[in-house]
Amino acid sequence: MRLSRSKREGLTDLWLAGPATLALLAFIFIPVAIVAVLSFTNYQFGALTFDWTGFDNYIALFSSSVGRRAVTNTLIYVAIVIPFSVGFGLLVAVGLYQMTQWAPRWSNVFKTIYFLPVAATLVAMSVAWQMVLHPSLGIVNQALFSAGLPTPSWLSDRSLVLYTLAMIGVWQSIGYNMVLFLAGLAAIPAELYDAAEVDGAGGSWSRFWTVTWPMLGPTTLFVMVVTATNAFRVFETVATMTKGGPAFASDTLVYALYREGFVYFKAGYASAITMVFFAFLLVLAVIQFRVVARRVHYR
Repeated sequence: MRLSRSKREGLTDLWLAGPATLALLAFIFIPVAIVAVLSFTNYQFGALTFDWTGFDNYIALFSSSVGRRAVTNTLIYVAIVIPFSVGFGLLVAVGLYQMTQWAPRWSNVFKTIYFLPVAATLVAMSVAWQMVLHPSLGIVNQALFSAGLPTPSWLSDRSLVLYTLAMIGVWQSIGYNMVLFLAGLAAIPAELYDAAEVDGAGGSWSRFWTVTWPMLGPTTLFVMVVTATNAFRVFETVATMTKGGPAFASDTLVYALYREGFVYFKAGYASAITMVFFAFLLVLAVIQFRVVARRVHYR
């Protein structure tokens, strides 16, 4: 029996898209649906029964001081990491792109140096930062002491620890953002700079604002989304360096999720934290696309 052309095309589409669709359902959509359902229960890992609790887990998260601290710390961390890592990544990329024209070997050396934090494991880098920021033996405080300046406790001061982790997060993100911006800079046609110079934009600053920055719109949007995602799911540095302390001063949503789910085995409460994490990430992505995408010039 011969099938019609439309049926053959439908079977072909099913054959091509079917495996990927099943993988998305099995590993993304179904687990997210299960987590969403568990967030309305008091289920604990290993328990044979559970009760429906409605929004009790969400109320507990936002009514407790520990839960509010995790949410607030995450938002502060994201608010610091996104602009500074994107800004410094762009600054380094522009500088190295210009250096490539007159010192390509040195440019490659600096690219490697800036990309090393991305290539290294975050746990190893966190241990290294612990040694660097040690209150008495660390090179940072020793340099401050030699200069006659105060030597703060970077990882044990409640008012300072979150900003220290944010600084490390910026340091970790610059190299990756630099690579993305370098790819965007390499794709800008040289004719646009020539045309801008003919129109009177001969200086480096005017060429950047009239050509480079508008043409980097799609790259900037992508960098901001990736940076926001990585900033929201910060975990390794917190788990390795502070474990959310001191007194939950560096606690974040993902670390709270890990603690409640895999230390205290509160699967229902951890699922609620997961859904709040997804909600924040979704809202931020929508804001970025609505605000930034309007100014993106695709070519």
